[in-house]
Amino acid sequence: MARFYSNENLPIDLVNALRELDHDVLTSYEAGQANQQIPDADVLTYATTNRRIVITLNRKDFIALHQSGIQHSGIIICKEDRDYVGQAQTLHDQLLTSETALSDRLLRVQKQNRSQAHQQIFVIREYSR
Repeated sequence: MARFYSNENLPIDLVNALRELDHDVLTSYEAGQANQQIPDADVLTYATTNRRIVITLNRKDFIALHQSGIQHSGIIICKEDRDYVGQAQTLHDQLLTSETALSDRLLRVQKQNRSQAHQQIFVIREYSR
């Protein structure tokens, strides 16, 4: 399973949902990195040094870091949405079916409306450099 490093803005309920799916999630709190206003570039470096994929809600800054060309172990951007289990399951399914590693890739979990359906679903979008 995947090894994640959760940025401090990621809800603990999403962390727990990923752990229920057997993913290894290290929180910034557990790593002694919380509440220190650590720059996002340093968060990414910490995760990469520890061979972990950053998982965050911080879309703007991590997309910019990814597009700057900096090497990383992967970035996952989740949506601010209380359907934590839905997001975790969508991400889990993507990781199970992906044939390539997440190194230097950025994936974003997004909600997609389905026409004439009462239920919304999550989808994965990949951002290029």
